[in-house]
Amino acid sequence: MSEEINGNEHEEELTNLNENLDSDNLADSAQEETITRVTGMYKEWFLDYASYVILERAVPSLEDGLKPVQRRIMHSMKDLDDGRYNKVANIVGHTMQYHPHGDASIADAMVQIGQKELLIDMQGNWGNILTGDRAAASRYIEARLSKFALDVVFNPKTTDWKMSYDGRRKEPIDLPVKFPLLLAQGAEGIAVGLSTKILPHNFVELIDASIKYLKGRSFKIVPDFLTGGIADFTNYNDGKRGGKVRIRAKISQLDKKTLVITEIPFGTTTSTLIDSIIKANEKGKIKIKKIEDNTAAEVEILVHLPPNVSPDKTIDALYAFTNCENSISPLCCTIQENKPVFLGVSELLKHSTDLTVELLKKELEIQLDELEEQWHFSSLERIFIENRIYRDIEEEETWDGVIAAIDKGLQPHIKHLKRAITVEDITRLTEIRIKKISKFDIDKAKQFIEGLEDKIATVKNNLANLVDFAIDYFKRLKDTYGKGKERRTEIRIFDDIVASKVAMNNTKLYVNRAEGFIGTSLKRDEFVCDCSDIDDIIIFRKDGGMMVTKVDTKTFVGKDIIHVAVFKKKDKRTVYNYMYRDGAKGPSYMKRFNVTSVTRDKEYDLTNGKKGSIVHYFSANLNGEAEVVSVNLRAVGSIKKLKWDIDFADLAVKGRAVRGNTITKYAIKSIDFKSEGVSTLKPRKIWFDDTVQRLNVDDRGELLGEFRAEDKLLIITQSGKAKAVKPDLAMHFEDDMIVLEKWQPKKPISAIYYDGEKERYFVKRFLIETTDKEEEFISEHPKSQLEIIATDYRPIAEVQFSKRSLENEVVNFEDFIAIKGIKAQGNQLTTEKIKQVNLLESLPYEEVEEPSDNNTKDEKLLADTSTDKLPIEVPEVVANKPVLEELSAEEKAKIALQKSIARKKAEEKKRDDENQTKLF
Repeated sequence: MSEEINGNEHEEELTNLNENLDSDNLADSAQEETITRVTGMYKEWFLDYASYVILERAVPSLEDGLKPVQRRIMHSMKDLDDGRYNKVANIVGHTMQYHPHGDASIADAMVQIGQKELLIDMQGNWGNILTGDRAAASRYIEARLSKFALDVVFNPKTTDWKMSYDGRRKEPIDLPVKFPLLLAQGAEGIAVGLSTKILPHNFVELIDASIKYLKGRSFKIVPDFLTGGIADFTNYNDGKRGGKVRIRAKISQLDKKTLVITEIPFGTTTSTLIDSIIKANEKGKIKIKKIEDNTAAEVEILVHLPPNVSPDKTIDALYAFTNCENSISPLCCTIQENKPVFLGVSELLKHSTDLTVELLKKELEIQLDELEEQWHFSSLERIFIENRIYRDIEEEETWDGVIAAIDKGLQPHIKHLKRAITVEDITRLTEIRIKKISKFDIDKAKQFIEGLEDKIATVKNNLANLVDFAIDYFKRLKDTYGKGKERRTEIRIFDDIVASKVAMNNTKLYVNRAEGFIGTSLKRDEFVCDCSDIDDIIIFRKDGGMMVTKVDTKTFVGKDIIHVAVFKKKDKRTVYNYMYRDGAKGPSYMKRFNVTSVTRDKEYDLTNGKKGSIVHYFSANLNGEAEVVSVNLRAVGSIKKLKWDIDFADLAVKGRAVRGNTITKYAIKSIDFKSEGVSTLKPRKIWFDDTVQRLNVDDRGELLGEFRAEDKLLIITQSGKAKAVKPDLAMHFEDDMIVLEKWQPKKPISAIYYDGEKERYFVKRFLIETTDKEEEFISEHPKSQLEIIATDYRPIAEVQFSKRSLENEVVNFEDFIAIKGIKAQGNQLTTEKIKQVNLLESLPYEEVEEPSDNNTKDEKLLADTSTDKLPIEVPEVVANKPVLEELSAEEKAKIALQKSIARKKAEEKKRDDENQTKLF
């Protein structure tokens, strides 16, 4: 009957709707406006549905952090709990007694809870959050409650109950969870009109934050993900609306041609990650050779690179163009008192901690009541048996008489009791068995009652010091369950990656200079360079015009193009040398400038704007070089000097809009290039920002020095690898890097290391002989390890041995060993186990100046044959025979030359002194 009524209501609604539509059509034809009010099911049913989805499906409760389906799963597992595993299919079936929906949704929800590795102890194939593999069917997998869940989630004495949907059973309104479960697990749901996205946080850090809150100290919590990765929480905004979290995969360089991804961002899987890399490769954003997925228990994705592709640039490109970097916008929305509320994660933690304290108080109060009740009855029982009151009921014939007799017998002995005796108390006394009365031990009864009194005192003390009790409770949780739950996601501040700087060159740029076209489709015209499809292109023309435009298939930029190149924003190192004539017959000027920022597709005039202006000479110099040119004038009138040279180095680099310096007022016939010049720019200062592990020129972090084009960086890692490379702002650094400084080719590197194969310690000193190549300077044995590294000229180290009987040894590296090749093993230091090595203050050292032009023949020969293998000053230790025997023939020859030079200088000084003495 009700269905028929509902059907009639639908027909009436549709009829009304059709009438409204007809009236709207008539109104349109009459050019009149009408308002159609949405009533009936469009108003009431939608609100009911929205409320139902928000409260009963998608959004978790603030009290226990669970959605209804999750709460019902946990309650069902507690119903079935006997310590053994249950088939998930059985648990799903049992849950359907409380959850009025299909079994598939229950099974999926249960798998999601299990994969968070907190509440459910799993057995079988529960899927893989790393690869995205689904769990096996519910009939094949098993589960039981974890010890943590049994400890903190359930307590029927403090649980409020309600009837299930069919009225046959009771289910919890909220579970009495004594832990910030919602923050630990996270939650995500899409309702009608709102959504929630609470990110998971670290188990141990949540407990520490709760303890800090209870102690009245400030705290801060940030998410932690089971998938690991690296995350920037700078804009987390306490998990509120408007916040943002950036997450990156952990990518490192396995070798020069291979990258390895060992951790992936939250919300991705290895499959989606690999798919995004393949798509980026197909679009030409990155260049890869192939991908191998070796993921099992841990993530391992190998990205093989083709030849001549920079690993550092590829890492940045992976972050810029693939799912290796994701951005998540958190939104902390929960249900409180049947209404959705928006909180920050700090407020949520405070609420959860306060709730935990309240639940602990309830448990203590219940425990106190139970102990006092137990003490009360034990005392009555002792009085009843000890005073043989049970004999008083022998002559009683009625139940009321029995009760009255016992009550009368107890009265003289109950002054110390804490409450009055009730009929229920006397009834319980009558139920005591004869066997218990016959074996009653007064001493044991006293001990038992005293034990209860101690417990009552303890509970009362805990209630009086409730905050301290809660702190101890959280500490116990941390000690019991915190092992293995350390932070997995590394916290780091990310630098912004400019996509145009890391995009791989996936297209070719061509130019038709005469007609004024540039583009990627002009394959019959002049090839300019390889570029990316997101690059900007800068164009200079013969008439003095300049513009920057985005690369496209074919673009008209103006005729008579003299220069086309990829434009780099904020590039202060590229300098343009420029000579032009002002107007048809005006004077000629010259200037030097750089272009750091422009408006795309805007026309710029680099002359004074007069009609007929023309560019005489143009050059683009990537490192600020200043060439010398020859100016040739036309032989007109009485001009005497028709040719002279100009060096651009005499001009300062200024803005592009300046007029420039005057060359001549006469007509120029031609300007010819004469010779190359050197860079006029200052050496570039480079800093290292340890927070983001990147080089920069923005005065952030530690200053590494001033670098010219030929200067290099020295990088040494704890794993025993060293290299001298050209600094690049896109460089990535290994986590175990221990030395990063400006490289000085003749400065020795000193090291003490343990050789795993020979099981002893060695000392070595060496120079970097081959640049731009990483080399190992300790043995490759897995047990080999670097103890200490020093980059001073004359370092001193103190060695502390593990044996207390051995005194500390001071090692002067310069005296201990000569400089050898990087692959040399070095000299043995000791076979004893070393506890620690500390660097002491180094000995003073003065750098020797380079040889001047009036060197002797031997000095010039030495300078020409030097290979940086030996220092300029020869240490005295080289005179020792054992060391000389270890040197090569070439090294011995160089030492002999150095000694010969020293002798000649000494003889020349002696002769000069003698001649000076004769003069006086």
